[in-house]
Amino acid sequence: MSELTVESVRAALEPISDPEIAVSIVELALIRKIEIDADGTRVKVTMTLTTPFCPEGPEIVAAVDNALRSLPGVSEASVELQWTPAWDPRTEASDDVK
Repeated sequence: MSELTVESVRAALEPISDPEIAVSIVELALIRKIEIDADGTRVKVTMTLTTPFCPEGPEIVAAVDNALRSLPGVSEASVELQWTPAWDPRTEASDDVK
């Protein structure tokens, strides 16, 4: 059984920042859901972006995918974008970001 946890996935994503505002995507609350299969080899992240028109969107998603695939024991990773509800920094971002 893998040591992969939601917390370890979140920690792996913490260094990834939105390049336009230089704030972690975790602190921005762009990560909506982390799912790990029982055997710990497959992980799926559901996330959003600050706007559907984010020019750095593809790079951010690629960075998340790369971070997931680099986790020990992960053989399959996927990133799904979710637009509803729209991201709202007033209610979702961390207190430090607000």
